[in-house]
Amino acid sequence: MKIHLVDGTYELFRNHFGAPPKTAPDGRQVGATIGLLRSLMALLAEKDVTHIACAFDTVIESFRNDLYPGYKTGVGIDPDLFGQFSLAEEAVSALGVVVWRMLEFEADDALATAAIRFDKDNSVEQVVICSPDKDLTQLVSGNRIVCWDRRRDIVLDETAVEEKFGVLPESIPDWLALVGDSADGFPGLQGWGAKSSATVLSHYKHLESIPEDPEAWGLKVRSAARLAETLVQNREQALLYRKLATLRLDVLLQESLDDLKWMGAHPRLKKICYELGDKQIPEQITHWR
Repeated sequence: MKIHLVDGTYELFRNHFGAPPKTAPDGRQVGATIGLLRSLMALLAEKDVTHIACAFDTVIESFRNDLYPGYKTGVGIDPDLFGQFSLAEEAVSALGVVVWRMLEFEADDALATAAIRFDKDNSVEQVVICSPDKDLTQLVSGNRIVCWDRRRDIVLDETAVEEKFGVLPESIPDWLALVGDSADGFPGLQGWGAKSSATVLSHYKHLESIPEDPEAWGLKVRSAARLAETLVQNREQALLYRKLATLRLDVLLQESLDDLKWMGAHPRLKKICYELGDKQIPEQITHWR
């Protein structure tokens, strides 16, 4: 069997900006939630999708904000989107999909914990992480744990991750520490671009293994002396950025593998869809509990 782990926050944002706007009878903006439901219904219609869970950032802030003040927050999020966070979680749960609501941790941490846990089960053929988020590529392992960008239908296995980023999955947090991640709010180190970071990390894998003396690198890297000096002067900051980029594997998830099997939608979904002003969704669901 395959396990499909969905980045619900990404899906909600994608549908807010990509799906047609929709106003519920009570005046609420609900287009993102309806788009998310339809996206998951399309996923569930795939013949190899049997076990599924969806993780959400119930709040944007997490423990990482305590580590670094510049880390991403909920400031600036469109209120029409922010107002659908809890609604989306409720709707997806009513669809019969396991929902992980993250408060202290992030949705990516829940997906990471689940991916590593379920990969250990011999009955699992493959864990498919449904997200284009580059942070999640650190979890990719051979062809057993892969990342799937559903919008562009691109699957990244270990070989594809290395081809795209120039490093193996285990080095992705180190690569992000050097390059930075604007989506998460940390800048990386000045001068360290994607190419130079990949060249060095493809050889040394992790930050602490990079020699302080660039003469010892034995690599053709442009402005190596300047890059080495920057890393030496900002090593502690780089290590902090790597900690921010490293996904946690210790989120408390109660569900077993059997709990992830989709058994159909709950009857309460009909009431939710009525309140959303969409009568078609219940009509298109073929399996009810």
